[in-house]
Amino acid sequence: MNYTMLTDFYEITMANGYLKCGIGDRIAYFDMYFRQAPDGAGYAIMAGVEQLIEYLSNLRFSKDDIDFLREKNMFCEEFLDYLENFEFKCDVWAIPEGTPIFPNEPIVTVRGPIIQAQFVETMVLLTINHQSLIATKSNRIVRAAGGIPVMEFGSRRAQGYDAAIYGARAAYIGGVAGTACTISDRMFGIPALGTMAHSWVQSFDSEYEAFRAYAECYPENCTLLVDTYNVLKSGIPNAIRVFNEVLKPKGIKKCGIRIDSGDITYLSKKARKMLDDAGWTEAAVCASNSLDEYIIRDILQQGAKIDSFGVGERLITSKSEPVFGGVYKLVAVEHDGGIVPKIKISENVQKITNPYFKKVIRLYSRETGMAIADVLTAYDEVIDDTKPYEIFSPEHTWKRKTVTDFKAVELQVPIFEGGKPVYKSPTLDEIKKYAADELELIWDEVKRFENPHTYYVDLSRKLWDIRYDLLNSYNT
Repeated sequence: MNYTMLTDFYEITMANGYLKCGIGDRIAYFDMYFRQAPDGAGYAIMAGVEQLIEYLSNLRFSKDDIDFLREKNMFCEEFLDYLENFEFKCDVWAIPEGTPIFPNEPIVTVRGPIIQAQFVETMVLLTINHQSLIATKSNRIVRAAGGIPVMEFGSRRAQGYDAAIYGARAAYIGGVAGTACTISDRMFGIPALGTMAHSWVQSFDSEYEAFRAYAECYPENCTLLVDTYNVLKSGIPNAIRVFNEVLKPKGIKKCGIRIDSGDITYLSKKARKMLDDAGWTEAAVCASNSLDEYIIRDILQQGAKIDSFGVGERLITSKSEPVFGGVYKLVAVEHDGGIVPKIKISENVQKITNPYFKKVIRLYSRETGMAIADVLTAYDEVIDDTKPYEIFSPEHTWKRKTVTDFKAVELQVPIFEGGKPVYKSPTLDEIKKYAADELELIWDEVKRFENPHTYYVDLSRKLWDIRYDLLNSYNT
């Protein structure tokens, strides 16, 4: 499907207006950023860049698109001719997928003719917002599991088929071990995992017959759903009987049960003891049933005996906070050979933008390797990491710190130059590993679930001066 017209209508009306006003070719700079991480988290995870590249690489207006717009009787023929011969010419920078990201720093920057840079707003936001939301939620769930594998089981509860497919991709970046979504395995190589539904058990004359039939079909991958009728009185006893009759004669020890309802902590403890007492010490216990990071953390603290988790609706929809909240704002235009900063001012201080063409630089301690802070600088600034560097809070400027023995790393990378893609996306497994490695460089205090420590995103002195000079100019 051609997604070029997946845009808010005002982007088309503005594009037509820019052209009619003679400023369609004015070079503009837009930043995408988010104001706060979902769930009150101290961080988020960047995801969706590969799909953004696919979208921007295939921008084109079909004859049907142009005919549709002509029928609206709102757009001039010059504009429709422009769309018919549309050629994307923007430069785009993005923070690579899997990178921990923080509020108020540009995670995507678009530079180009304002008619184009404005037009791509919806898909920039849609693509990055969705996958970053699910990657972040998944990572919280994976961390709560403390090394116990988590499987994404949410396809049927996702908000549409694209949300299921790309949600599985984002969840994998966040650290899940696999997905129930078969097409995501085919498209992205995410291991597709799954066993049976309650309907399988109900389809046979008895639970025992259902279990035996499944074990005979899939002896090397036999995980039995034991809560259709009664976990402890029938489910586990029948599972053990089948393991003994079907798997044991074949010398197969790898098998498992899944519990999808009831008191997971209590049932898993009882199940583990019953399996061990029967000699099936290698049989795994999988738990599902409306789990999230808080429930997983609590049941593990209560001593639940779980070998893997299947997490569905609360992961794939980020049910606790289903909106990432990224925004896309004009921050500068080019005029007479220079870059002119632009700012949006609001009664809500949080909505005041950081103007100008910027870079995002992460400072890492050379001693520990841990991230110290991020600094937004003007595009032409360089942080010399061979010398001490003072960082300060943009809002509370008396909060200052001089960092030494650090490494300065620019986070954004070019993904388009002059409308042509210049970035080769890593493999999904590489992105997943990169995300895990980079999160190890973020202090645990920033990653805790309640009241996380604020990771500082500061402005360079030059950028701070630009921002506050603009604020003052509008208040005089």
